[in-house]
Amino acid sequence: MDRPKRSTLGLIYFLLLAAFLYAPIILLIVFSFNNSTSLVFPLKGFTLRWYEEVVSNSTLLDAVWGSLVVGIVSSLVATALGTVAAIGIVRYDFPGKNAFLSVAAMPLVIPSIVIGVALLILFRQILNVELSLWTVGLGHVVINIPVTMLIVAARLAGFPDSLEEAAIDLGANYWEMLWRVTLPMSIPALVAAFLTAFTGSFDEYAMSVFIIGTRPTLPVYIYTQLRFPSLIPRVVTLAAVLMVLSVVILLLAEWLRRVGQTRPGSAREG
Repeated sequence: MDRPKRSTLGLIYFLLLAAFLYAPIILLIVFSFNNSTSLVFPLKGFTLRWYEEVVSNSTLLDAVWGSLVVGIVSSLVATALGTVAAIGIVRYDFPGKNAFLSVAAMPLVIPSIVIGVALLILFRQILNVELSLWTVGLGHVVINIPVTMLIVAARLAGFPDSLEEAAIDLGANYWEMLWRVTLPMSIPALVAAFLTAFTGSFDEYAMSVFIIGTRPTLPVYIYTQLRFPSLIPRVVTLAAVLMVLSVVILLLAEWLRRVGQTRPGSAREG
């Protein structure tokens, strides 16, 4: 097969894959403006009614606020712990390093529902802790630490440790070197790690539903509303807003990650 035909087949494959992935998202956005409770074509008309109901629903707004607080706090903690782990993995050799890396990365391969059941047993049967947004936040820290660790580790591996050694040679102690050299050069990766963790936390349902208290997070609230057919348009509107925000945040995180990877090379070329 010649190259033009391979390029055409590749383009067709890409377009079909993009349509399969993004067509449902586009339909969510379209139906969020549909003036009907039925999600069918043809559309009945254009309306902002569902967005107005979303904004005026106090229970929904409380769930949004709870998810924001959990997402921000848990992402900050996960980013801090992931950064410490990344520095240790990239910059130092210590006994059991490979075992530590394997254990730290386990939440990436263990299903969230399994982690949720395990945390439920830990909180209720062992620690006898009341379930709340705090328990949800702790669970989100657990699943986001490996994500933040890998993002920051990739950034640390992207610039030589000779820069840190030079700072030590010039009289800086270890903590000054971290504060003035390592962390400033890692800021794009730190922000990207935080945004990625926040997106994962804000959208997490499978684990949160097991360790949630009386105050739901937004994904849990959305799922409870699916039992009522008349509320489905509101759920669709919420889903559309969440999808758009998630895509924007992930694109921003990816851009920051790329900036962090290219900056050292640009500096060396100059």
